[in-house]
Amino acid sequence: MDARLTAEQNEIRRTLRDLLRERCGSQELRAAVDSPAGYDPLLWSALAGRLGLPGLALPERYGGVGCSVTELVLACEETGRALAPSPLLATCVLTAPLILALGTEAQRAELLPRLASGGLTAALAVPGPALTTALALTGANTGYRAGGGRAGGVQARRSDAGWTLYGQADQVLDGHSAGLLLVAAHTGGYARSRTRLFLVAGDAGGLVRARQTALDATRPQARLQLREVRAELLGEDDTDVLPALAALGDRAAAVLAAEAVGAAGRVLERTVEYVGQRVQFGRPVGSFQAVKHRLADVYVAVQAARSAAYYAAWASARGDGAGGLALAQALEALRLAAAEGVQLHGGIGFTWEHDAHLYFKRAAGDELLFGPVHRLRDRAADTAGLFGHGEVAV
Repeated sequence: MDARLTAEQNEIRRTLRDLLRERCGSQELRAAVDSPAGYDPLLWSALAGRLGLPGLALPERYGGVGCSVTELVLACEETGRALAPSPLLATCVLTAPLILALGTEAQRAELLPRLASGGLTAALAVPGPALTTALALTGANTGYRAGGGRAGGVQARRSDAGWTLYGQADQVLDGHSAGLLLVAAHTGGYARSRTRLFLVAGDAGGLVRARQTALDATRPQARLQLREVRAELLGEDDTDVLPALAALGDRAAAVLAAEAVGAAGRVLERTVEYVGQRVQFGRPVGSFQAVKHRLADVYVAVQAARSAAYYAAWASARGDGAGGLALAQALEALRLAAAEGVQLHGGIGFTWEHDAHLYFKRAAGDELLFGPVHRLRDRAADTAGLFGHGEVAV
């Protein structure tokens, strides 16, 4: 593995950081999360038009840039630094790769260019708080079911007119604003139970969408209610979606780890800057040895998490399954950095007006959505056979 970044990769980081510094400051961020969409459409247009960010890791034949996961990871590290609310995660990290992997050629040709241009946003709807299970991040997804019957979730029924969906999905990232929904649904009844993925237009009849209150407002979530909604099956009738979801999970975990590393690095920078300015007992707080030790611990944790995220991005192409472990380390580093940031900012760190609490909520929210850390590590240990057959990691 060559850890050095190419000139093109450095340029992606520099250009994106400059744009976000200009267009996604504290005031712009707060205004965006309070808007109905939960993000700034003008910023999204700039990310798509000037940088081609939505299509960064999509093939050129579908309107993408044709880069690897590594470039997407580097880009998401910058969006994580700014806590930039955008459809990038839901559209480009969770949905577009599934369409590319499982869709028919007609579906790919119709949808992927629109996703790559940023003109169409998408969301992956997995019923209930089961996203990490579906993506095989916290356990094998061989037994995963999208729900159905008394268990709730979403059911799919086929008739002469085609497929229809019925049910409910909560905590869907960007589900209230996405123009396209990729819904995991249960088919086949009890005897032939199976999970499939279906394409649903955001304005489909019978679809009711409502934005939910979320701990982390920079990651908008929605409740979807489907009442006999017309849907299109993704891929062919015999498509097995579970292996594709598991493969997506490793890649998504690497991207999420980079986002967390970016956020942790930024809150550490801001904390170091503040303790160098805040004076107590006639000297800067940052000059006290105890404060230096605490910040040094955060620095080591952030650098280790960054190395793990970069390795996971490189290893995702080899199928080494390092994404979950990198995500666990990054979430832990972000939680530590955010907590120290709040404490070392003193009283102002606890106020709504200060940005420190935004990073703390991102740390807590991400662990609720994609963790917890101990289950991510347990899954990584189980995959590696660290504890042998039949043993359970604790």
